[in-house]
Amino acid sequence: MAEAEAMQLKEEGNQHFQLQDYKAATKSYSQALKLTKDKALLATLYRNRAACGLKMESYVQAASDASRAIDINSSDIKALYRRCQALEHLGKLDQAFKDVQRCATLEPQNQSFQETLRRLNTSIQEKLRVQFSTDSRVQTMFEILLDRNSEADKLEKAANNLIVLSREEAGAERIFQNNGVALLMQLLDTKRPELMLAAVRTLSGVCSSHRARATATLHAVRIDRICSLMAVESEEMSLAVCNLLQGIIDALSGEDKQEHRGKEEALVLDSKKDLKQITNHLLDMLVSKKVSGQGRDQALNLLNKNVPRKDLAIHDNSRTIYVVDNGLRKILKVVGQVPDLPSCLPLTDNTRMLASILINKLYDDLRCDPERDHFRKICEEHITGTFDPQDMDKNVIAIQTVSGILQGPFDLGNQLLGLKGVMEMMVALCGSERETDQLVAVEALIHASTKLSRATFIITNGVSLLKEIYKTTKNEKIKIRALVGLCKLGSAGGTDYALRQFAEGSTEKLAKQCRKWLCNASIDTRTRKWAVEGLAYLTLDADVKDDFVQDIPALQAMFELAKTPDKTILYSVATTLVNCTNSYDVKEVIPELVQLAKFSKQHVPEEHPKDKKDFVDMRVKRLLKAGVTSALVCMVKADNAILTDQTKELLARVFLALCDNPKDRGTIVAQGGGKALIPLALEGTDVGKVKAAHALAKIAAVSNPDIAFPGERVYEVVRPLVSLLNTQRDGLQNYEALLGLTNLSGRSDKLRKKIFKEKALPDIENYMFENHDQLRQAATECMCNMVVNKEVQERFLADGNDRLKLVVLLCGEDDDKLQNAAAGALAMLTAAHKKLCFKMTEVTTQWLEILQRLCLHDRLSVQHRGLVIAYNLLAADAELAKKLVESELLEILTVVGKQEPDEKRAAVVQTARECLIKCMDYGFIKPVA
Repeated sequence: MAEAEAMQLKEEGNQHFQLQDYKAATKSYSQALKLTKDKALLATLYRNRAACGLKMESYVQAASDASRAIDINSSDIKALYRRCQALEHLGKLDQAFKDVQRCATLEPQNQSFQETLRRLNTSIQEKLRVQFSTDSRVQTMFEILLDRNSEADKLEKAANNLIVLSREEAGAERIFQNNGVALLMQLLDTKRPELMLAAVRTLSGVCSSHRARATATLHAVRIDRICSLMAVESEEMSLAVCNLLQGIIDALSGEDKQEHRGKEEALVLDSKKDLKQITNHLLDMLVSKKVSGQGRDQALNLLNKNVPRKDLAIHDNSRTIYVVDNGLRKILKVVGQVPDLPSCLPLTDNTRMLASILINKLYDDLRCDPERDHFRKICEEHITGTFDPQDMDKNVIAIQTVSGILQGPFDLGNQLLGLKGVMEMMVALCGSERETDQLVAVEALIHASTKLSRATFIITNGVSLLKEIYKTTKNEKIKIRALVGLCKLGSAGGTDYALRQFAEGSTEKLAKQCRKWLCNASIDTRTRKWAVEGLAYLTLDADVKDDFVQDIPALQAMFELAKTPDKTILYSVATTLVNCTNSYDVKEVIPELVQLAKFSKQHVPEEHPKDKKDFVDMRVKRLLKAGVTSALVCMVKADNAILTDQTKELLARVFLALCDNPKDRGTIVAQGGGKALIPLALEGTDVGKVKAAHALAKIAAVSNPDIAFPGERVYEVVRPLVSLLNTQRDGLQNYEALLGLTNLSGRSDKLRKKIFKEKALPDIENYMFENHDQLRQAATECMCNMVVNKEVQERFLADGNDRLKLVVLLCGEDDDKLQNAAAGALAMLTAAHKKLCFKMTEVTTQWLEILQRLCLHDRLSVQHRGLVIAYNLLAADAELAKKLVESELLEILTVVGKQEPDEKRAAVVQTARECLIKCMDYGFIKPVA
């Protein structure tokens, strides 16, 4: 019984194969294999399943099945040839050659075997030639690079070629196999900057996405040497070594997302020891005086990126615990550095902020209260251990440490403010004669007033203290910082017009002073940065933001600061722009609750007249004219941990506000805004990703994708747009995402495949059922473009679904645009598959009436599509054509076909005539003599 059933399943599989339904054929053969033990039948089934694998491009499975058939019968010529084809596609040309050679021996007269034999022989010779030439090229490059007498242009060319070669897997492997790591180490020994840089970049390519090569390179070059290279003053070299280390870390930790099999997996069993060694060396770099500011920044960047968990759902936070136990004191030492003191380590403008961000990430990565208590105790011991009544420098460092922690985990910083002597020391330093003491104290006061609801001491004493400093000091640096503190305290009411901390006009005066300092190029960048910080708070006031956007020099000064190497300014600039564009979240005002609050004499937030839409639109226009887009693009490119997820969210909010008017989108695209939005839509907070995806949808809906997202970037746009096709998103986001996908799907089949691969089809189909007319129309237009793709057509061909029925019924709707899109989809589907022509007549009894209505439509584009559908049905089958001819459709075709084909109606009349000619071919009608 089992053997008979196996034979029956084999025959079913053969029938499916002939109908090109390879999945069903594979299923039948697989079921048959479980039922039979007959060797001849087993060989046939494996051989047939291999043929299905070839058709479906599952070459590994095809080669495996063919091999099983050959194991049963070594002279199975069909299995041998199928394995040859699979191996050729897998790039295993030598093995494929052996199989076809055997086939040619068994059947010498077979021309197909002879042709394959010649082709594979040529391919193998070419592969060997390339391999040997690559080996010789690698050797030649190293000879030029290691020759002291080589000419400069030859050196540069060889170095660049080696870097490019290392970025390809085959090239990286050839360099590695040709003793490349040892030769690259010789280049590092030359002490020539350009050669050392080329060597580091080549090593990055060799290590990328390959665990075994990364491990071998790490052990050969040694982590201490790699870190010493990163510690140099050169920003370019430091960044290149940072990239090398990141590549090694990714490869060792599996972050490269590569599958490691066979020898690769066996070679590298455990990389935890190497990763721990790298972490220890990076922590040591933080407190070493031999390390440059650039090197320290890169070490902090690497720790920021690799120590805390990327996803809090992962339970294991052992890396964070290890760094807290072994490195937190070192990080606190960096945070506490005061640039003006002689004991200060080499720093950049970004170093302390990077350390604060690392402290914040480590603290957020802790899982329970005991872990957080341990963290806090280390910080308390460090700060209290630094205080020294006899040494004012140590006291300044202690307050600077608290100030740095306040910029990280604020709750922890607030607890540290309560330590005995901290607030007293801050007040004492404010009254000090020394500029450094005052700067540190005022900055600490500013950071302490970040969350006003909790900073009670600052609210009580801060205003009078800062006002006193502002009035008495003659030092501009301290004056600006005191002003920022006042700005923070003055903005406590937020956007609420009724809750003003200062007297009428005071806020505008503070803002005017900030703008004045911002435009003063003679003041150092670090100090001007504080003017932006002040504006970040003051621009919550609508009068202030309106004045600010009219001050073009001040705007452009802020944009120029955003482009400087000092990235600590990013958050302040982003916050200021969010305030100016009103892109912050506003709570919905419910009139009934407002009345209730007034009745109970509760405070009701008031909107400033200048926060209304007309004023916001005008501000956006002025920002665009001043060049805000190029500043935002530059900010997004900051490859630095200071560009936090929160800052990315702010930038996404600003971009979305700028994209609101379709007329402005061309300007944003021209200045690189489209490309800049892609990373914001892929990484960051959930809110930030949605805002950036929405801005992308707005651009994708109206722009030429080739210009807005050049090259391969356009494929990265698909996923953010698909993420907006979600019931949790609002209708506008759904609609604009559908418009964007419609535009993209009309560009190329590769983009259609990408949309299909991102599983957007079910969502698009859902929106075709929507009650909302515009959403339904947008989804149908998107589907109209998508049906050109073969995978989408297969979904319509599959049994047991109403997809085709829905499209046919949409053709019968009253909305012209909806009919046009649905008729376009139906025309393409019926043209692609005869089966769908038959299926169309079965899905609904109204199909003929709907088709006749399309062919008589007032709108020429809809009528043309209806006539194309009619032609497809006529061409599909004589019986189906007869059914159409016997209906009123023949009369409709005759009337349309007899019309004079003017310029507008030419396509319609021509299609109607082609339908009539088809009827004549069948002999259903005869030409009039």
